[in-house]
Amino acid sequence: MKGNKTIFVCSECGYVSPKWMGKCQACGAWNTMTEEAPTPPQAKSSAVKRNAIAGGVSHAVTLSTYEIPEYFRDSTGMGEFDRVLGGGLVDGSVVLLSGEPGIGKSTLLMQISAALGESKKVMYISGEESGGQLKLRSRRLGIVGDNIYLLTETNIDSILAEVDKIKPDILIVDSIQTIYSPESASSPGSVTQVKECALAFIARSKNTGFSTILVGHVNKEGGIAGPKVLEHMVDAVLCFEGDRQQTYRIIRAVKNRYGSTNEIGVFEMTDKGLEEVPNPSEMLLAGRPKDTPGNCALCSIEGTRPIIAEIQALVTPTVFPSPRRTANGIDYNRMYLILAVLEKRLGLRFSANDVYLNVIGGLELDEPAADMSVALAMISSLTDKVIPDDLIALGELGLSGECRAVSNLDARLHEAARLGFTRAVVPYRNTERRNRDFDIELIPVKTIYDALRVLKKQE
Repeated sequence: MKGNKTIFVCSECGYVSPKWMGKCQACGAWNTMTEEAPTPPQAKSSAVKRNAIAGGVSHAVTLSTYEIPEYFRDSTGMGEFDRVLGGGLVDGSVVLLSGEPGIGKSTLLMQISAALGESKKVMYISGEESGGQLKLRSRRLGIVGDNIYLLTETNIDSILAEVDKIKPDILIVDSIQTIYSPESASSPGSVTQVKECALAFIARSKNTGFSTILVGHVNKEGGIAGPKVLEHMVDAVLCFEGDRQQTYRIIRAVKNRYGSTNEIGVFEMTDKGLEEVPNPSEMLLAGRPKDTPGNCALCSIEGTRPIIAEIQALVTPTVFPSPRRTANGIDYNRMYLILAVLEKRLGLRFSANDVYLNVIGGLELDEPAADMSVALAMISSLTDKVIPDDLIALGELGLSGECRAVSNLDARLHEAARLGFTRAVVPYRNTERRNRDFDIELIPVKTIYDALRVLKKQE
């Protein structure tokens, strides 16, 4: 009896099927079945055995016998990157860095290698570029790299043999989708190959104590290519975001076992590589129009960092029965909720207008404190009334039109006052127990009706 020549593996959970299916029977994901060659049983068992033996034999012990480890962090030389990691690169950790093609991942890693190479031994493995291409990039960035070892190889066995020979302190793999194991019959980048090679790097990193940074490709939906289990295997998952047509880049932590997942790092792409933006508020407010309806500023909290962002709204009449709604940087469903509150509680006719929302600078706002500024920006555009340029708005809107309290108000107001704002629309509950004064006038509001008076005063 002939065996199947190919199998279909789910890229999300690794479920194996002898035939293609539109929906995975294990995890329920759609269009995730990819065709692969079956792995011979002998090769599969030897590969599993090799990775299992890599960590030695473990024995069960009681919890009380364990001691709290003292994790040492190495500064990457870029404060913004260290902020996202939680203070630096933890020894023995495995970090997965993903991003769109051409976003600047290899440039960032080359700069990090130069900074770490001043006191550490760095090994840079490239499966996509030749040594000459890497040398050209390093020369453009002004990097000498006397303590950086380059290896252009994709075979996992050859790579690990060279790692054992050089014994680096930092290992960078660009990218994990190009590495393959000869014991697996599937092609590089497949679910089996990515899991097998990532497991080998993780086991070697944990056993020897060196830190590893893996570069991961993204698929057309924007997620990390390969199995979803890859994100569970590593210690931290960082996403490199930004428009290639613009110069600014943002790094977010999706997962971090050694720090917060709310921090972001802001960079600017220049001819000399990526440069840190220590004050992103000024960057986001650069070029802000004056005395223009539909613009409102707010202060968002990203981890421990307050950032002043600008929300722009454009409300224009439409002749079509179904008006258009577009939101960039703001949750689409949240915009509909705010529109429903404004229509019901204030009687404003947004149903006869197209509504476009945008957050300047590519920032993603996912906290409820932005509700009040979004509402005021849309009201300002609809009524053609200008919001004062020196005013910011904070507050969460309820379905009854009430304005609820926000967190970290002191940090928000301090950042707003530092950038020249003199007035702030804040929830009334936040002003009841205040013991500190700022160089900024507080306008407490209980409902959206009170916030509407801010615009009416401009008539």
